[in-house]
Amino acid sequence: MAKRGAEEIIKKLEENEAHPYAFHNSGPRNLSSPNWRDIISSSWKDGNYKRTVIACFIQGVYLLELDRQENRNEENGLAPKWWIPFKYKLIQTLIDERDGSIFGAILEWDRSAALADLILMRPSGAPRAVLALRGTLLKSLTFRRDIEDDLRFLAWESLKGSVRFKVALEALKQVADKYGSSNVCIAGHSLGAGFALQVGKALAKEGMYVETHLFNPPSVSLAMSLKNIGEKAGFAWKRLRSMLPSSSETQVHNSEEVGEKSSGILRNWVPNLNGVKNSGVALGKWVPHLYVNNSDYICCSYTDPDGAEENKNGGKENAGPSTGQMAAKLFVKSKGNQRFLEAHGLEQWWSDDLELQLAVQNSKLISRQLKSLYSLPASSTTSIEGKPAAK
Repeated sequence: MAKRGAEEIIKKLEENEAHPYAFHNSGPRNLSSPNWRDIISSSWKDGNYKRTVIACFIQGVYLLELDRQENRNEENGLAPKWWIPFKYKLIQTLIDERDGSIFGAILEWDRSAALADLILMRPSGAPRAVLALRGTLLKSLTFRRDIEDDLRFLAWESLKGSVRFKVALEALKQVADKYGSSNVCIAGHSLGAGFALQVGKALAKEGMYVETHLFNPPSVSLAMSLKNIGEKAGFAWKRLRSMLPSSSETQVHNSEEVGEKSSGILRNWVPNLNGVKNSGVALGKWVPHLYVNNSDYICCSYTDPDGAEENKNGGKENAGPSTGQMAAKLFVKSKGNQRFLEAHGLEQWWSDDLELQLAVQNSKLISRQLKSLYSLPASSTTSIEGKPAAK
């Protein structure tokens, strides 16, 4: 019996080695594990390395749920191989109480494993803990609940009513309290990126700023699409009116103004902190990293510029970005026309031939999403004379 049991274990391990999602089959190539040299010069200081490792952590969360569905345990599971090489360990899984599925996990720096490889301290830039959130998994056991949250975002542009939002927020608070928010990172892909963005934002409103990495974050919503139709129609009319001969002088003036704003576009991504006060929310303390693909219709709206003309003409919805108070880092992958599954896939973010461009234009969607975080509270407004405004 013992021999038969050993043979079954060996067979399962061999099957896992051949599995398409095994780390050595589909994981990153030519990526070194941490070693004692990282004490002197940390690989985590390299943005490409950090992006790759964090994307691997999210892939591990996808596989935690697949391991659960396919009855693989901790010993023969596919998931652990996606964080063990980087000296991290699993300390908590996030469970959706509606169906028992795993939608997130907290990974912690594994000091014991690091010491075994003569890594005496955590490399600079490596977080103490990472909260990773997966996206939609098209498997029957979790498909229904994933799609429910997808539709929630599609209809309302918010995930706060979801069970997963509450669980993720509580988990992030606990780990931030334990290690300090500066030592914690939250990351997600697709639907998971939507949760990570809103959970990170909710925590930032409480004065706790965690490093945030969002891969293919959802930007598609029915409400936004309908509103954009009206905005584009109004913008088209303004452009047509500006072409009339009687407004030629105004048009030249406006073009110069737009040019001046364009030359300062990169500066607008970094908040201007001079003389700005904000009731507990320090501007620029929370700067999420977004990774989008122009061929992915789910996240491509993040690359839409804010539009100087709309701001100039008094549009209230997008009145904030020109102040320079909105902050985010938007990394864009442009590789011609790609199939949706390829453009939306997580594996592209650890590809050897990946070329990213740091976007320098103001993102209309990011500005909208961060506006409530960075706007000044009404109680702090002042009158023209500099005295507190009457209530």
